Amino acid sequence: MLPYAPNWTHVTEFVMVGFAGVHEARLLFFTLFLTIYLFTLVENLAIILVVALNQRLRRPMYFFLTHLSCLEIWYTSVTVPKMLAGFIGVGAGKNISYAGCLSQLFIFTFLGATECFLLAAMAYDRYVAICLPLRYGTLVSWGTCVRLAAACWLVGLLTPVLPIYLMSQLTFCGPNVIDHFFCDASPLLALSCSDVTLKETTDFLVSLAVLLASSMVISVSYGNIVWTLLHIRSAAERRKAFSTCTAHLTVVSLFYGTLFFMYVRTKVASSFNFNKVVSVFYSIVTPMLNPLIYSLWNKEVKGALGRAFSLRSWKGH
Repeated sequence: MLPYAPNWTHVTEFVMVGFAGVHEARLLFFTLFLTIYLFTLVENLAIILVVALNQRLRRPMYFFLTHLSCLEIWYTSVTVPKMLAGFIGVGAGKNISYAGCLSQLFIFTFLGATECFLLAAMAYDRYVAICLPLRYGTLVSWGTCVRLAAACWLVGLLTPVLPIYLMSQLTFCGPNVIDHFFCDASPLLALSCSDVTLKETTDFLVSLAVLLASSMVISVSYGNIVWTLLHIRSAAERRKAFSTCTAHLTVVSLFYGTLFFMYVRTKVASSFNFNKVVSVFYSIVTPMLNPLIYSLWNKEVKGALGRAFSLRSWKGH
């Protein structure tokens, strides 16, 4: 928090520093992040199209996967285009209005929370499939899937309402330079000349509630899965059952590991440079890796993608 001075004017626009230390190599970084962004879009769109067009993949597990892929596209699109504009200085690319900054933070938080709940829903699906296979059709019906997905999006949408409202009540009257490549909560709080204690505590509690609630579902689901697998006598059957969980478990580990590190903290004055690196990982790199993980470690998705590209190649000839 910055000390308030009566002669300061209220901030109506912020300037995002981004990666100021790489000015000499900004075109290299622009090319790198643009490539990652385009690759992420293509990967996730491929997953969505393959699941939609392949009858074999029209199952609850892949229904949730398409939701996750849609979310990843929006998740990266909230931050990356603005960051790219900042690298090359197009249209005052580093500048963002006060309303635009809060909107970006709202959407980013909404999508991040929704991803937590979607990953929890996917863990529940795997739990029922492995532990209660005879009741799978009843417990994970299409109606249940639609309701679960709708609940994930709705609770995710409600998650940032109170934190963003409290952020909008803070006064920004001094420096308007955000030491980040997008409008994240911590660098914004560092610029406020109001008391940020309530806002900081609320952010911590909301983040903790989202992470604990979703991770609890995932932990209980996988705890039951492991218990069930230990009681399967055939090693081949155990491997076959667990192979359906490998991709999801890897995605969960990547996503939750960085989120727990970033957001379950109460101190604003931490290393912003290190935070940027971690933010790049969970907001840009992870959405690129997730489709790769699912396509490489899930035989059905890998097979469907292979057939789709082989058919396209054959038609081209």
